[in-house]
Amino acid sequence: MIDFDLLGERVDRVGLSPAEIERYSRHLIMPEVATRGQKRLKAARVLCIGTGGLGSPLSLYLAAAGVGTLGLADFDVVDASNLQRQILHATADVGRPKTLSAQEKLTAINPEVRVVRHDQTIDGSNALDLFADYDVIVDGTDNFPTRYLVNDACVLLGKPNVYGSIFRFDGQATVFFPPHGPCYRCLYPEPPPPDLVPNCAEGGVLGILPGLIGVVQATETVKLILGQGQPLIGRLLLYDALAMSFREMKVRKNPRCPICGPNPSIRGLIDYQQFCGVAPVAAANQAELAEITALDLRGLLASSEPPLLLDVRNPEEALICRIEAAVLIPLPELPARLHEINRRRPIVVHCKSGKRSAKAIELMNAAGFSRLTNLQGGILAWIKDVDPSLPSY
Repeated sequence: MIDFDLLGERVDRVGLSPAEIERYSRHLIMPEVATRGQKRLKAARVLCIGTGGLGSPLSLYLAAAGVGTLGLADFDVVDASNLQRQILHATADVGRPKTLSAQEKLTAINPEVRVVRHDQTIDGSNALDLFADYDVIVDGTDNFPTRYLVNDACVLLGKPNVYGSIFRFDGQATVFFPPHGPCYRCLYPEPPPPDLVPNCAEGGVLGILPGLIGVVQATETVKLILGQGQPLIGRLLLYDALAMSFREMKVRKNPRCPICGPNPSIRGLIDYQQFCGVAPVAAANQAELAEITALDLRGLLASSEPPLLLDVRNPEEALICRIEAAVLIPLPELPARLHEINRRRPIVVHCKSGKRSAKAIELMNAAGFSRLTNLQGGILAWIKDVDPSLPSY
């Protein structure tokens, strides 16, 4: 059972109206919830980091359950590619701020819930002040710098961090809450090399997957607020959608953890972009990388001596759209297929947006290639500026 109380005496100042009693009647007849539990939900303040794939289902269910205050932190706008999985948003919302779209949907589901928008990037300058006003922090982010930031801010403030992540067909969820259990750094002491970790835009994600993991996060959040059941503290739930299987892995506190261990070396928030290797790599690439615009590439391809155009996207992406002159060698296959590339020709490398092609150029430079140029903005820039008849993705 849960042996901590996140809300304290605040619950005693909350009442339920006749309309709320009718709305939450199926909760009120459950002994684990009852009137006291529903008042706890109404008194609770939950911050959802992200209103995308995970944030959509978890915030929908938290609003429906009657969580009194829902904070939504997201600086992004709705994109058409989000709609396959981010069920808070509709086609008409494309181009609008995600928090605004989310606020409208959540208020329509339950006007009794107070929805607070935080249209800002969360970083070391504002995370502690923002998190301090909430009882539970739910991490629905998709990048390592923000995950470490959320973890460290939660540990420093003593807040539970309800964590979830998704990729392709795999998902995981847990609750990090020192001193009652381990933190994110206990599970992942060091971030992976940024070049080895594709995101959902590069690797894809089954649209249904975040629905399941987000609902797990919502369930854990409600349990923490109610003080009922066995939370996923010290337990990492792993889900394989292809096999339709769940398994559980124990996560133990690391006695040498630099933030939640007995002798912490981290006593404040740090530069998480630098910690995860994002900023230095980007700066280095910017300094060394020769780039070409889509319009300039069009001119070169039409010249008498066109460059070799190398496409390092995955085969599935090339089936969606491709530049006619391009030779496809997916980035994972590139090291074993360098011998297929004519070293004497100038080479322009492209991917979807320019990130993977920059990695390919770094690899090819190390292998002795020269005259390498990156297509700025990737095939998305080509579609926008040169050939809008190609489908974007």
